[in-house]
Amino acid sequence: MGKQPSRECERVADRLHSASIRLLRRLRLHDKASGVGPAQLSALSVLVFGGRPLSLGELAEAEQVKDPTMSRIVAGMIRAGLAKRQFSEEDRRRLVISPTDKGILVLQQGRKRRVQALAEALTNLSHEELRLVGEAAEIVFRALPRIHNP
Repeated sequence: MGKQPSRECERVADRLHSASIRLLRRLRLHDKASGVGPAQLSALSVLVFGGRPLSLGELAEAEQVKDPTMSRIVAGMIRAGLAKRQFSEEDRRRLVISPTDKGILVLQQGRKRRVQALAEALTNLSHEELRLVGEAAEIVFRALPRIHNP
């Protein structure tokens, strides 16, 4: 077990948590333009940005849902042409889910919309504030591996 966080660490963590939730909620509004629901977009994101096909169980674990729930999500993704089931290249007995070209394009366009919206919001910052936000983002990325799963 690591050392106990200070009050200052808890204060900053609380503020960062609130800011992160607010940021994601606002950016998620731009996802409506994709025409794909949030559960499917989230699962598709795991497949696209994770870089490898996953079994239904692996995808359910990554999305923190039960297998039957993920089965319904994947079925919808397949009907929409966003994902496909195929046999694993490593083990031909194992079925995996991977994104289609359409699914990859939907995610890339969605990411582009979100990044553009965030970039527009950042234009209101001074050069120094923008530099600080950039540094803070890098620091958060470095801290992420230390966040433990319960």
